[in-house]
Amino acid sequence: MPYKQLAQHLDDLPGGFPSTQRGVEIKILKHLFSYQEARLALVLTLIAETAATIALRRKAPLVETEQLLETMAAKGLIFRSKPLNKPAVYMAAQFVVGIWELQVGRLTPELARLMGDYMPDLLDKKVWKKNPQMRTIPVGRSIDTSLEILAHEMAETLLRQKSHFAVSACICRKEQQMMGKGCNKPMDLCLSFGDDEDFFIKNKIGRRITLDQALDILKQADRSGLVLQPSNGKEISWLCCCCGCCCGILRTIKTHPKPAKIISSPFQAKADPGLCTGCGICKKRCPMDAISIKNKRAVLDLDRCIGCGLCVSTCPEKAIHLERKPEALQPQVPKNIITASMGQMWERDKLTLRGLAAMAGRSFMDRYRSRRKTV
Repeated sequence: MPYKQLAQHLDDLPGGFPSTQRGVEIKILKHLFSYQEARLALVLTLIAETAATIALRRKAPLVETEQLLETMAAKGLIFRSKPLNKPAVYMAAQFVVGIWELQVGRLTPELARLMGDYMPDLLDKKVWKKNPQMRTIPVGRSIDTSLEILAHEMAETLLRQKSHFAVSACICRKEQQMMGKGCNKPMDLCLSFGDDEDFFIKNKIGRRITLDQALDILKQADRSGLVLQPSNGKEISWLCCCCGCCCGILRTIKTHPKPAKIISSPFQAKADPGLCTGCGICKKRCPMDAISIKNKRAVLDLDRCIGCGLCVSTCPEKAIHLERKPEALQPQVPKNIITASMGQMWERDKLTLRGLAAMAGRSFMDRYRSRRKTV
């Protein structure tokens, strides 16, 4: 049965795709992949390859393989890119962040329901605590000039390092709205860059925007009370603007008694009781329920604070500010998504021959075995 094999194949990738006793993950795959698509997905890795290479591996005609690959790319089941003056190349997509987000234009009530059921199983809090796929950075207006802040902790600086931008709808808010839940916060606020941007444009998942428009999205996120979550790396691949009521990650982490222990964030909020008037704006803005109002003063629960800065940027009395966490609590930020993915593989005990083969293909495993025989 290719769907069970595909579930295992996706679980061998860095982001994971854990199995459940109720089999909801298989139902999701059957909703997304046809039988033939599932079989083809089994031979794809995180190394981009031409249709000819993939056809040879699966021992199938090139034309049939190429047509199926193009169909799967259009459905957001794999990634496709077209190097200049070279054939198109194809690679596997992780389920999250990847396949799921690419379904924003193909979402159905049934798929939304299945994902809602699966999300608590999908996010492994122990792995996320040490090597998350995303991290939290503060909104711009919460950053005081006296605050020590690094380039990869500033959203505007991260955007100015990019040359191409695309914006797409938030799959989480769309999913929740489809189920009659969630909020009415802005939908088109998910940013992507570089090669990913071409894929998003080609498949009509997103639209091209300018740097100025991307910077405006950061301001809109602050006004709307949305948490900034880029990919976990000093070099980012995407940046999401997330709400605590819809975001699958934030909703799941919010159920933990100490979200601050899981989220990768270098900052935490601190209130000045001498300035606070207990207006409650910060309490309404906090996505983790880290703030309560007692005796007309804001009280912060630092075990729940994720350092997003949403409480700081709209405090009328400037009674809250961000502080850098102690050195022992500072998260280690990988260089890029590749380094982060290897860390996720390590934490999930997936740095095995099977896991590496899922990432880099059978040729890697063959070379490894050949090398062992010569030692």
